[in-house]
Amino acid sequence: MEIDEIKAILSQALTLDELHVKGENGHFQIIAVAQMFDEMSRVKQQQAIYAPLNEVIASGAIHAVSIKTFSPTKWQREQLLNPIG
Repeated sequence: MEIDEIKAILSQALTLDELHVKGENGHFQIIAVAQMFDEMSRVKQQQAIYAPLNEVIASGAIHAVSIKTFSPTKWQREQLLNPIG
């Protein structure tokens, strides 16, 4: 599974302001930013990202995934404290 494939799956399934994916060999880190996360519990946020990826996780193409989700406001604050760039 390639990073671009993960980005394509998530971008088709969800309306995201920003999407960052890193990783290799079946282990990936995902950062997703969207307004919809502002009204969701942490569990629902994680489920929103996992749902489109379930098929590739079940196939073994993805072995492990770490997910961080942010609303745009929380993402701005996170970038000030912990920039990813």
